[in-house]
Amino acid sequence: MAFGFYIGVTLLLSVLATAKCDYIPDGVLHMECRDRYFMIAVDLSFTGDEPHFEAVDRTGAYPVTEQYAVKCGYSVSVLPQPGHVELRASYFSCHTDNKDDEVFTFNFNLLATHEGQKATYSLNKTCSPSLPWSPREVTCEVNYMEVSVRSEVTCPTGTKKDDWNTLKPAHSSTTSDWQVMFQRAEEQLPPMNLSEARKQGNVFDLTDGRLVFRTPYGQPDSFSTTVNGVPVEVVHATLFSRQSWVVLMIDLVAACSTHEGTYNDSGYVVLDTPEALYPGLVSTHVNIGLNGELMEQAAAEERGYIMEKHNSTVHISIPYNAEGGYRKSFVTGDLHEFYVFNLYLEQILVDEDHAETRVRFHRSLATPLLPRLVFTENRTVFEEHMFTVYLGDVPEDVELVAVQLNGHECTLPLTNTSTYTISKVVQPNNTHGYTLKVPFDDPVVIQQFSKEDAAMQHQLNINYTLTVQPENEPYYHLTSVMALTDVSPPTFDAVCSETGISFRLDHRPFDYLWDISIGSDPLTSELAAQHGYIMSNDSQSLLLKVPLFTQGYEYKDFTLKGFSGTFEILVRDHETSEVQISAVKTCPFTTNELIVCSPDGRMTVVADLSLAIPSGGIPARANLIDKYCGPKEADSTRALFSFPLNSCGSIVKLNKENVTYQNEIFYSKKFLNKKAVSDNTMERVTIQCTYPLARLYRLFSVYRFESDAAGIGRIIHTTQSTEGLPSIEPTAAVKTTPATKRPTRGPVMMRPAFHPPARYVRVSKVNHLPWGIKGAERSSQSKVNAALI
Repeated sequence: MAFGFYIGVTLLLSVLATAKCDYIPDGVLHMECRDRYFMIAVDLSFTGDEPHFEAVDRTGAYPVTEQYAVKCGYSVSVLPQPGHVELRASYFSCHTDNKDDEVFTFNFNLLATHEGQKATYSLNKTCSPSLPWSPREVTCEVNYMEVSVRSEVTCPTGTKKDDWNTLKPAHSSTTSDWQVMFQRAEEQLPPMNLSEARKQGNVFDLTDGRLVFRTPYGQPDSFSTTVNGVPVEVVHATLFSRQSWVVLMIDLVAACSTHEGTYNDSGYVVLDTPEALYPGLVSTHVNIGLNGELMEQAAAEERGYIMEKHNSTVHISIPYNAEGGYRKSFVTGDLHEFYVFNLYLEQILVDEDHAETRVRFHRSLATPLLPRLVFTENRTVFEEHMFTVYLGDVPEDVELVAVQLNGHECTLPLTNTSTYTISKVVQPNNTHGYTLKVPFDDPVVIQQFSKEDAAMQHQLNINYTLTVQPENEPYYHLTSVMALTDVSPPTFDAVCSETGISFRLDHRPFDYLWDISIGSDPLTSELAAQHGYIMSNDSQSLLLKVPLFTQGYEYKDFTLKGFSGTFEILVRDHETSEVQISAVKTCPFTTNELIVCSPDGRMTVVADLSLAIPSGGIPARANLIDKYCGPKEADSTRALFSFPLNSCGSIVKLNKENVTYQNEIFYSKKFLNKKAVSDNTMERVTIQCTYPLARLYRLFSVYRFESDAAGIGRIIHTTQSTEGLPSIEPTAAVKTTPATKRPTRGPVMMRPAFHPPARYVRVSKVNHLPWGIKGAERSSQSKVNAALI
């Protein structure tokens, strides 16, 4: 086949050429003189896929085709994995300028397509052999056999009978022209002149000191045999000329082992060659090497090469992955690989006259397809909250082009917006790997709560798409990794402000395992709107602002300086609704007035008495209907009262739906300074707590009051004349006649109640949160209903 795909190791490229039409950049071309041949290697990335060579001499340029290469002593190989085309030219090849068999000048043209343009590059090199020529040298190339002998005639030590048999046709010849006679096994073919022999593909050439014979494998005049079980191809040509009664004969024999090599279970590629390849010659030394370069025996042993002799056969064993070989990946369902070694073998033989014969072999040995396993390793560090998966032992001719994560296709290179990354890792053994990092909370990761493990399960199914270069043959490698992370209920951050409490929750992928509620009611946008909360919820976080005095607050620690308000958010199990955790925040607040109607039957009031007492009056001297019920605390304008609903002279009013407990704050006449009163009007302060009957379990009878909900409280400020103020007697049973209503100076003050600590609270089946506090207002109306949120 054209150029023969014989695979070898990558050659170090360097420039030693002058361009005929274009310049060849550095690193593209390498030319080197070897012991018995000249070598050119050109990078395929520069030349394109179909480079061609021309041999050039003074007569012109000659294309090096497959047939012409065999005839003229050229060997051309395209090596895909090293990525170059290689030409080997025998020192006795056609069109080579030969001076005394010592200086050889080569001239070639390289025809290539570079950057879409056809170009021709002139390559030339002069070489001199590093070793002297032996009397006979045989080259077993991959596509031809070549033998050269010294042209000086020497007399052999003895003459054998077969020699006389060969001489008979030559002696009977009637022409003095040179003729050639071939022998096949026991058969001797009739002589033919050299022109006839050349037509059959044979080449005879005479240099200044040597006679050269070259022929392709498989010629009709050659024959195949076995020597010690090793297949050998032999061509035996006798060249003769009769001059008068003298016959000049030259025996030309080329014998080459055609053993293709074997692969054993120990992982070695084995080549066999007969020790006595030529009858009558004794093997004295065998040297081995790769890619046309022989190596010292110590170097070969260091690489693991083994050379042994058994039954006159030389066995050469090379480890399948030895240095200097060429490997190639191959996809046949799974990923496979094979190794090829361009073996270079030299065998030195001597005859009884100590005349030396050197035989050199170029052989490509290949392993069968071997499974090539890439591996994945889960290197996840749980503290990083990220999958880290390593794909390793990827051959150098295999590249990762895409990765599929749980069915989501990602081509390489990844975009900068990707939350996951893939990085290439180069290894010293001519392999590489890839590190994939994917956060646990990435949308491509499958997340599922595992009841068995009581943890969140993160699942990542990975399908790597790799391609073998340069064919771009795809190969798919599947793996799956899983991680378990402890899950905990979501936690809120809470911040106090003057107007309320703000809660923030940063979302996590597994927060769906819990429900958020205010009391028994799930927290929804509808609930937030109904209760007056301000809520925003997006993919990142939940923000809930709870204004003061909205439903859900619990208040305590009342003083004239302020009070504390507590709001609680419950986190419940999604399936069982059991409370797992709560976010509780208590903040200090201040207000001028407030009223609290607790479910355990206590009224707590902070009232502004600045207009309920005359100028110079002291709020600490105020009292309720029962004059013995005074304030717990007072300052210059306000007073704090806290008392059971059915005490201190409270009046109970009952209708079909509600029960109302009402009391008033008085300032006794005996404390009035008539000189200080500028007019005869004062403010009347009425305080009320109203409870829905539907939520009551028991009204006050003797000691106990039970309600599901806090009552609705009101502080009512109305104006009245100081004349006729009732004289309060020390009894709690005094009935208070409603005051005559007069034009008011402010709105009625209303307060939803809240739930302070109580010594007895009954909890109903329906968990109902206490009402919050609502800012005080003054009104001329004696009664304003507070709407429940």
